[in-house]
Amino acid sequence: MRLAGTSFGRRGLFVFAIGLWLFTPPDPAAAQFFDGQSVLRPPGEVPVPPPATSLAPPSIRGDRIAPPTGPMLQSLPPAVVNPPPAQTPAQTTPALPAGQAGLALNARFGRDMPAVTGGLVWRVYGTKPDQTGAFRLLKEDKGATPVLNLPPGGYVIHVGFGLASATRAVQLRAGETVREVFELPAGGLRIEGRVGDARIPPGQISFDIFKGSQFEPSDRRPIAQSVMTGDLVLMPEGIYHIVSNYGEANSVVRSDIRVQAAKLTDATVTHRAAIITLKLVNEKGGEAIADTQWSVLSPAGDVIKESIGAFPRVILAEGDYRVIARNNNKTYEREFKVITGVDGDVEVLTH
Repeated sequence: MRLAGTSFGRRGLFVFAIGLWLFTPPDPAAAQFFDGQSVLRPPGEVPVPPPATSLAPPSIRGDRIAPPTGPMLQSLPPAVVNPPPAQTPAQTTPALPAGQAGLALNARFGRDMPAVTGGLVWRVYGTKPDQTGAFRLLKEDKGATPVLNLPPGGYVIHVGFGLASATRAVQLRAGETVREVFELPAGGLRIEGRVGDARIPPGQISFDIFKGSQFEPSDRRPIAQSVMTGDLVLMPEGIYHIVSNYGEANSVVRSDIRVQAAKLTDATVTHRAAIITLKLVNEKGGEAIADTQWSVLSPAGDVIKESIGAFPRVILAEGDYRVIARNNNKTYEREFKVITGVDGDVEVLTH
């Protein structure tokens, strides 16, 4: 990352913080600090804030890193919740080496809120760019309450917790330890999809997350893409909207959700859809004919899905459709209806 100029005023600190937010990589340990209390959200509704949920203890069982499909994603196993104290954890300050200064760091979810007990990435930068124009990384630490020894002088401290981050400039003096408490009002969001009472299996559904309500003008670039079922996204508190894609056709649902600091929100997106298998047959119940080209159309004639094969499977939203099958220079078609949760075959007869 490069920043122009040699001064480091408030504007420079703001630009510096934005750059760090964009380039901070995920830390898999961050997913362990929320419990698994579910809060169901109907599509398209901004929900009432969920009941307060405590933070999980700093231990996690069977965690695995999710595929790198988003800025901060990870699966979360069940955890027994033991609420930590709301005050900042105590830090022991070791004796300083001669000519050195100390920097004691910790973070909390907000004023009078619990401390963040892990999943943090601390980075210390100089306040002036080097000859290449880049701000050099001087130290990095992933502890919850690190105490760093540094030469006296000015520094910029950046802390990241998933998509939430904060940046601050500090001045250190020899023989003194400066204590800095950062506030990170962040929460967690975990999403799954359902059709009726049936949970949509992982791999068939994915979610894109956008900042702000779907009904308000905002930047429409997603802050997290292709989030999978069971993945946890850590983000600043606020309102977000989810675009849920079930399959690769037209089963798309948009929902608003509110993320609260120090809480995990479990969101369920309900789709009205079914899985349809297409077959071109010479007689009812007959063998599917290979090398068939398929087009699924809406009643208005818009193409919903195209594919090639003996029996392609397509996930379609509830409604009426027309399917066209092409094979051996001949065209066949029929109309059919999709009912939510009723998976089945749609056979197109050659006569």
